[in-house]
Amino acid sequence: MDLATFLIQCLNAVQYGLLLFLVASGLTLIFGIMGVINLAHGSFYMIGAYMAYALAPAVEQWLGGGFFTVMAVGIVLSVLLGYVLEWVFISYLYEREHLQQVLMTYGLILVFEELRSIIVGDDVHGVQPPAWLSGSIPLGEVMTYPVYRLFISAVCVAVALAMWAVLARTRLGMRIRAGASNRDMVRAMGVDIRLLYRVVFAVGVALAALAGMIAAPVSSVYPGMGSSVLIICFVVVVIGGIGSIKGALIAALLVGFVDTFGKVLVPGIAGVSVYLLMAVMLLWKPEGLFKAG
Repeated sequence: MDLATFLIQCLNAVQYGLLLFLVASGLTLIFGIMGVINLAHGSFYMIGAYMAYALAPAVEQWLGGGFFTVMAVGIVLSVLLGYVLEWVFISYLYEREHLQQVLMTYGLILVFEELRSIIVGDDVHGVQPPAWLSGSIPLGEVMTYPVYRLFISAVCVAVALAMWAVLARTRLGMRIRAGASNRDMVRAMGVDIRLLYRVVFAVGVALAALAGMIAAPVSSVYPGMGSSVLIICFVVVVIGGIGSIKGALIAALLVGFVDTFGKVLVPGIAGVSVYLLMAVMLLWKPEGLFKAG
């Protein structure tokens, strides 16, 4: 492996890891802070990708915008979707057993898949990136790297910094961290914990949908695309530590490097390399790399 190829694989690993973090950060907020096992989280990623495809004609006709306008509209719709879902379904699961949470969210997967089939069909679709992001930058004499993949990494880094700023430096972040530690005490101090959890769930849904929207131009849009993402994101959350945003970021990058270089160096076991990493990490630190908060 020459230097240019190694550099490209490193860029691919970082981009894949940061995209995983974008999805897993929403999952770790819901799973770690709210205590809900949300099997439908991968469906929100799929919904985001399909919104990037399906909303484009309507947005262009009615708003006259392009890809970024579609992203803005999709984020607003995903926040509203998350808010309504938490209000109608998830809010009844906080005090119930994990089995009931699994059954409810698995039912949501079936509903979303059926609605997807009815509304947009079962075909594979492509989404075009903006023209100014469709080029490549040279790496060496013969190799190039897509500008859009660098854009994905930049968006993920910006979101990560914004999440850190909100959770660590704002009153809302203080309330979220306090609610994760002791919801009864937060409620006794006058904070509407249910509204707080509703906001957290809506943000988690929006993060997954955003990841689906920005990933659509490089991964296509196809039925069932949320299932594989859900599994790998649970691996990220478990490795990083349940409820830890910092842990999710580091774990996602680890998974990205292991998966990317595993496919290049040892393709025969690349499919299990990520799960071997999780097994080793859990033997070393059963609680994950970092604790919540």
